[in-house]
Amino acid sequence: MGNQLFQEARRFVEMAKSADPAERDSVISKAKNALSSAYANSTFAEQSQLQEMQNELDQLK
Repeated sequence: MGNQLFQEARRFVEMAKSADPAERDSVISKAKNALSSAYANSTFAEQSQLQEMQNELDQLK
């Protein structure tokens, strides 16, 4: 089944990457919240992937 919070974080990051510029800040904020929630409940390997997703979000701004 996998980590539900991890999957949600990945989905929000993908949404942020393809978001309309007018909505991007809002979607990035939601993605960051999802990443924070997922991080606390993830394995070390998942945390590494979440950090990469965080870096992708940081580049969008």
